[in-house]
Order: sequence, then C-alpha cells, then structure tokens
Amino acid sequence: MKKLAVLGHPIGHTLSPVMHNASIKALGLEADYEYGKLDVPPEELMARLSQLPAEGYAGVNLTIPLKEVAFHGLECLDVSAKTLGAVNTVEFTEEGLIGHNTDGYGFLKALEESFGKATEGDHVFVLGCGGAGRAVALMAAIDEVCSITLADVDAARVANLAAEIKRIAPEVELFQCLEKSEQIKACRAADLVIQASPVGMKKEDPSLMPPEAFREGQRVFDLIYMYPETAFLSTAKAAGAQTANGLGMLLHQGARAFEIWTGITPDVAAMREALEKAVYS
Repeated sequence: MKKLAVLGHPIGHTLSPVMHNASIKALGLEADYEYGKLDVPPEELMARLSQLPAEGYAGVNLTIPLKEVAFHGLECLDVSAKTLGAVNTVEFTEEGLIGHNTDGYGFLKALEESFGKATEGDHVFVLGCGGAGRAVALMAAIDEVCSITLADVDAARVANLAAEIKRIAPEVELFQCLEKSEQIKACRAADLVIQASPVGMKKEDPSLMPPEAFREGQRVFDLIYMYPETAFLSTAKAAGAQTANGLGMLLHQGARAFEIWTGITPDVAAMREALEKAVYS
C-alpha cells in the first residue's frame, strides 16, 4: 500500500484526509492508497520529507507553516511552485522530490465551476494580501486580468505583493488601496471580488464591506469555507452579486494533487460530498 498525507504544524483539524479517503474508497483503491496526517515542525520538514519515500509514501500535501519552507528547501520545483513562491504538494519520484503548487489551479477551477469563467479580462479586487490573498492575486495576474486592486490595512504587505505582480505580469494595471472609503469604491467597481482575509472564520464575524460596496453583475468569491455563506457573501448576495465560498478551491487543489501523485483521476463528486458533510452537517 502506498501512503499519502498532509503535513502541518500544528496539524489539528484538517479536511484533506476526509476528501482524499472518500475518493480512494469510491474508486475502490483502499488496498492501494491511504491518506493520513503528520505533525511536522518547520525546522524538521526537509529531513522528514527525505525519509518519507522509504516509509512507503507516494507524496504529501503541505499546509501552514510549511509551504515556504519547502519552497526554499527543495531543489526541484515545478513552474506552479516557482510562480507562487510556495509548495503545497510534494511528489516523490525515482529522481527525487518535486515541489508543486496546486492552490492556483484550485482557485481558477473553482471560479470556472461557480461562475462559468475564471479571471481573464476582469477588473479584480483582492481584500486581504496575506498568504492566501497573495496566491490568488498572483494567479489572477497570470490569468490575464485587466487590473488588480490590492486592499489591506498593512501598507508594506500590499506594496510587496504589488512588486511581485509587476515582476511576473508587468502588463497588469495595479492599484493599492489602504483607506476604507477607497476600498468600498474599488470593490463596487470590480468585476470579481475576492475576500482573502481571515475575517469570517468565526460565524459572528461581520462583513468587512458594507452593502454599497457590491452591485448586480459582480462575482464575489470568499476563500473561507467553514460556513455555506459568510456575512461578506450574504451582504454581496443581497446587493445582487453572484457568490461562492472557498470549498471548491479546497476541493480542486486536492484533486489536482492526487492526480500528480498517482496519475489517477480522483472521484471529485465523492470528495465534494465528503467535504460538505464534514463542514456543513
């Protein structure tokens, strides 16, 4: 049997085993694969990764705070990891370890599934420019958006991300937005709004944007998936926007990782059903 796992520190509550094992079962591969979780501190990651192939592992996912450690520690990186500056999937091959990033793929796939299109040609507003916001903003830039507005309370974080985008997609028009009144106007003007801050992870968290920040014809995507609808999405929907949460991104980044490790197309429907049951029931 080949082993798969997600590594993090602390590993805590992770949905990766839930969705992957559901797919493995649906495909009748229980005798071939099993997916678990391992708590690995950042300082031990590279040594632990080198040990795992000999223990029967075919590949692993990485979560906080290991993605950037692997990016800097692995010698072989797929273009997806090089582009996003982080590794969330490690493939074990006879030639060695290869770092991938499937977060960007999962993001675009989720947008296409929810709205019928990804980001090409859009004016995009990204609220929250930390790890998750950074990844989706970079992916949107690569997907040939018209413009990106970066909004955050941390000016240095916004400036650093703007510099990264300029480097990989110099043709994309960029705006930096720190003041709330400016953010409201920019949010309303956008075709696609991405909520990438942690606000909304608690059910009682309010929407970071008021009703006047949204309008009909917009697409609003909240990376948070703990609840079917955050206050941010509820506010946007009430203003006439199309909305979707981040469960699809989690689903599709995981599905892509499984394909990388095994060469087998996973049962996405089984993965989705398991995720929705774990999160919403």
